[in-house]
Amino acid sequence: MVDDEPQIVRALVINLKARQYEVDAAPDGATALQLAAARHPDVVLLDLGLPDMDGVEVIRGLRGWTRVPILVLSARQTSDEKVEALDAGADDYVTKPFGMDELLARLRASVRRAEPVGPEGGAEAVAVVETPGFTVDLAAKKVQRAGRDVRLTPTEWHLLEVLVRNSGRLVSQKQLLQEVWGPSYGTETNYLRVYMAQLRRKLESDPSHPRHFVTEPGMGYRFERG
Repeated sequence: MVDDEPQIVRALVINLKARQYEVDAAPDGATALQLAAARHPDVVLLDLGLPDMDGVEVIRGLRGWTRVPILVLSARQTSDEKVEALDAGADDYVTKPFGMDELLARLRASVRRAEPVGPEGGAEAVAVVETPGFTVDLAAKKVQRAGRDVRLTPTEWHLLEVLVRNSGRLVSQKQLLQEVWGPSYGTETNYLRVYMAQLRRKLESDPSHPRHFVTEPGMGYRFERG
């Protein structure tokens, strides 16, 4: 839960814990992004008016690496602001003040939509990602190439994981930096160049002409399976 108003946080924590939810509270965007990376929550309740950054930036930061349901709780009522939050990746939008029953119903719906639906969908379907040259096991945090384990540093693994979980989609330089190195990073693109070169050297058959770790000049990177 991300909100800088202590009385709202207190009321929601009491109500949610009474219904058997475990709750972590963050008073600002930077803490929220760090907590989400450490705890991997089932759902995020997010206020847009935060002291250090706009809530829409938090949504974009989360969407760089996770599909966790994001339920916005905000006093902002104009359709433009709602559209901006939803376009950034929010799943639902509840306007303050709100009734607790409505919020809990929307929370339950968000969690239901995010649950795996069996072997054809959900987490199990993407636990192992295979390419013609190597295999990534996201659950076991292992990579194999030609039947042998490839040793990756924690940073290399984190970078690989973000790209693989967004397979086929462009992930911006800023999103990668903030997810792998932290929310205070965003312009240190030289970090990305160094670590992408290391990933290509370890996993690409021809690192100078990458097939799987594609650079979109000036924008970011994309992982392609084929």
